[in-house]
Formats: sequence, C-alpha cells, structure tokens
Amino acid sequence: MEIGVDVGTTVTKAVAFDDQGRQVGEASRPTRLVRPGPGRFEHDTDEIVASVNEVVAELGGDAELVAITGQGDGLWLVDETGRPVRPAISWLDARSSSILGRWTDSGVAEQVFRRSGNRMFPGASGPLLAAVLEEEPDTLARAATAAYCKDVVMQRLTGVRATDISDASAPFLDPRTGDYDAEALSACGLSEWRHLLAPVVPDGPVGELQDETIGLPKGTRVSSGPYDLPAAAIGAGVTEVGDALLTVGTTLACQVVTQDLPVEGEPAGLFLGTWTPGVWLRAMPAMVGTAALDRVLHLVGATTDQLQQLLTDSPPGANGVTVLPYLSEAGERAPFVDTNARGTFDGISLSTTQGDLLRATCEGIAYAARHCLEAAGWAGKVTVCGGGARSNEWTQILADVLDAPLHTTEASQVAARGAVIAAKRVLGDVGPKWIAETRQIDPDPSRAAFYAEGYAHYLRRIEAARPRWADQAPAYRPAPLAAPA
Repeated sequence: MEIGVDVGTTVTKAVAFDDQGRQVGEASRPTRLVRPGPGRFEHDTDEIVASVNEVVAELGGDAELVAITGQGDGLWLVDETGRPVRPAISWLDARSSSILGRWTDSGVAEQVFRRSGNRMFPGASGPLLAAVLEEEPDTLARAATAAYCKDVVMQRLTGVRATDISDASAPFLDPRTGDYDAEALSACGLSEWRHLLAPVVPDGPVGELQDETIGLPKGTRVSSGPYDLPAAAIGAGVTEVGDALLTVGTTLACQVVTQDLPVEGEPAGLFLGTWTPGVWLRAMPAMVGTAALDRVLHLVGATTDQLQQLLTDSPPGANGVTVLPYLSEAGERAPFVDTNARGTFDGISLSTTQGDLLRATCEGIAYAARHCLEAAGWAGKVTVCGGGARSNEWTQILADVLDAPLHTTEASQVAARGAVIAAKRVLGDVGPKWIAETRQIDPDPSRAAFYAEGYAHYLRRIEAARPRWADQAPAYRPAPLAAPA
C-alpha cells in the first residue's frame, strides 16, 4: 500500500492506494486559514504538519511509501530543523501588492518573466520575501529556508532539506538550466538571501521517516513533490503535448503540457518544470475559482447543495446578468496580472434571481478558464477535476464555453494520486491500472455558439475594466479616537 498526502489550503487529505492503483482508504483534517489583517492570510505551520501526521496515522497499515504534495507558492520560513520562525504566508496573501506594483512599473517583474517564464503575483515567494524583508528583517535573519508547504512537511518527517523542480520553478528557477537564476534574484534585490532557497532535486527528494510518530515504521520511504498543480496533471493522466488540465478548485488552475518556452507577449502565468526533461506545464492559475462562487453563494443566502437546481433555474446568459469574477483581495494573476482587479456584476434588475447571479458567476469563471487555456497554448484534449467538476450543470457550462469535449476523471484526489505515481516512477514502475479513467461531456452546439459571443463580450469587458481598476474608490478610515483628558 502507498499513501498520497495532499496538503490543501483549508484541508489536508491522505489517500491509500493498493498496488493496482485502487483507492482503499481516505482521511482528512480541516486546517485554519488565519486572517491577521486585511489582505493577509497565514497558516500555523505546526498545525499543518500535525494534520499530516494525523491523516497518515489514521490510514497507517502496511504503507511502504508516503508521497506528499500540497499547495504551491506562499512563503514558509523555517529554521534549520524545519520549525517555523513565523506563521506561514499563504499564496492568497496580498501584503506584497505595493512591492509588486513597483517591480511592475520599473520593469523588474517583466525582467524576471523573460528569464524564468514566471510572472510573479502577490502570493509568490519572491514578492513575499521582499515584503518580510521590509517589515520583519529580524525574522528573515532567523530563517534557514524560504520553503514551500510540502517541503516543510518533508523536512519535519525525514530531516531532508530540499525541493523539487516544480515548486522551485516559481519565480527564480531558470528552466533551461534547472538552477536558480542569479540575475532574477539580483533584479528583485534578494541576492543576499539566495541561501534561503532549498537545493533542487529535479525528480523530487526522497527520504526516510526519522521516527514512528505517524504510525509507520522508522525508515519508511517518503517522497516530496511535485506540488499540487503538476501532481494533479500526473494523476489525471494529462501528459501529451497540447493537452490541458482544468482544476476547478479554490484556484482555477489551467495547465497545458508543452515542450516550448516562449517568454514573449504580456508576462503572465508560470512555466512549471516537470520530472520529464524537456517537458513543462504552462500554468495559468487564476484566482477566480470556487472561492469566488462560495462568496456569491454566501451573499445570496444559498448553499452548495442548492447550486445544481439554481443553475438549471436560470437560462444560458443568466437573463442578461454578467460577472467579472475577480473577488480575490490579491487581484488576478492569470492570464494577466493586476493586483487591482476586482469583481463586477452587471445587468442586475429587480427581476434578477439567485439563480441568475450564480449562473452568471459560473459562466464568468468558465470564460476565465477559456481565457487561461488559450493563453497557455491549449491545442488538444481537456480533462477537468476539482470540487467544481462535481456539479454536472457547471461542467456542462464549461464544455459549452470551451466548445470542446471535457473528460472528467473518475479518480478522486488526483493530486494525491499523482504524487504517488511520480514517486513510484522514481522508485519503480507504475502499471496501467494507475492511469485515471475519464468520462466525456460533449458541448451543446447551440449553447456553444451562444457562449462564443458571450466570451467575446467578456474579453471586451476586461479591456474596458482594466483602466477603471487603476482608479480605485477611496477607502474610508475612521479618525483615531481622541485620548481621554
């Protein structure tokens, strides 16, 4: 038996697989996403590590391998033993927005993109390092590693301090050499902190458990990486050049397999190294995923259990309601970067229903998916996974907007599955049973034609909105209370 662990933004999951790739057990633990201030999102690193210990111990058994994947980006500052020197900063965090704005205006962000193929956004490790350097220089001086989520867990379990090529890709890895780029670090003013970047093991670090705290024998093999985006692509069987994986989760993660490294055009998205030399994933991880839909559900007083019926209650086009679903406080990061991007709801009237608002949101997210996939060079098959893919009506909207058959994977927890497949390829062979099976959803021709017009309208609305985003409304700040006499 092998166990795959996926450390998400709000839940940690462990999945047990038998030697034929069949899922034989699953455990999960919710974790907190702490909000210490406006636009700031953090994790308790020890709580995250404890959640991994608990889910693995629950499955336990005779596991011969633990393969870890998890959320990417963010900043997990730890000491020599993998213990936190401050709370981990989430990829959702926006504290570096002003720094990234300066880097964008000065050309630094573009310079880094031209060298690495990765367009930084507020929740990326580079801008966050710069933000901590400005706000907490003493904290940065105490750190031994500016780590990624899965690599912290790896170090705590095995003592191995390293990362894989996928996490290292953003934002300072030179994809041509597989090593950190000195000029990119220098452009960001971070050369002095190069020692915080963990050594890169291209096909992922492997270690052994140092003790039996997770219910497995000391010496059990542990693998770290790839992180959740490329792990999901592996788990869903997306490996052919031009094929795409669309993950409808907290992030709307759009990835296309490529052998090219174009860095022309508007800087956006990521080039993620894979464990196959000469193959990359062109990723457009937009911020407009299920978090935006959850917020609209909350605003209209509906639940996810009601979503299916509410979507069917509103026709294509949502009775004239349209949505730009940019609700993240960090703005947008793909297929364009704009820290000021904010959502808009247009076409609302006294007759607008809950279903109209929700359908317009789902359609807006589907348009964003098409925008991202086209920018990433999509030219083949599309596989969809994630929590949003469980809604048949929303999946049909996606197929109609993309005007392409969608293949939904029957395998659950594809990121955890992909982590195990990747580890087994390093340590041994993976049989055909491990390939995820899919079912197909075909687009409706008449709806696809309608949504082609809607997509063109969506693109025009983005171009019209971007100048307005730069002209933000004033923020009210109450005057400080007078000191008592």
